[in-house]
Amino acid sequence: VQLVESGGGLVQAGGSLRLSCAASGDTICVSAMGWYRQAPGKERELVATITDGGSTNYADSVKGRFTISRDNAKNTVYLQMNSLKPEDTAVYYCAASRVVTPTTRTSEWPYWGQGTQVTVSS
Repeated sequence: VQLVESGGGLVQAGGSLRLSCAASGDTICVSAMGWYRQAPGKERELVATITDGGSTNYADSVKGRFTISRDNAKNTVYLQMNSLKPEDTAVYYCAASRVVTPTTRTSEWPYWGQGTQVTVSS
């Protein structure tokens, strides 16, 4: 499975960005999909996940501001990010799991994109 992200960039605080992640290859084995992020000097953290059936989960820091969605026909997952803050600055990674409702265990997320930079200026 290959994952390719797009949509990152530079935005002012309070602005919006929409990330996309297209999956290709053996996508039939993909169940849940998600977004993680890693800021400089920090550990990678979960941002949001979505199951094949559309159930979502968000980090507390992004609840009410970010929305994850997916188009199964296009094998694509999206992350709509509104009311962006400087602390949202990070490299955002798309990930895919074979597990229906995966935890944050790395072993449950075998497929990763190359990452896309999101920078929020104050």
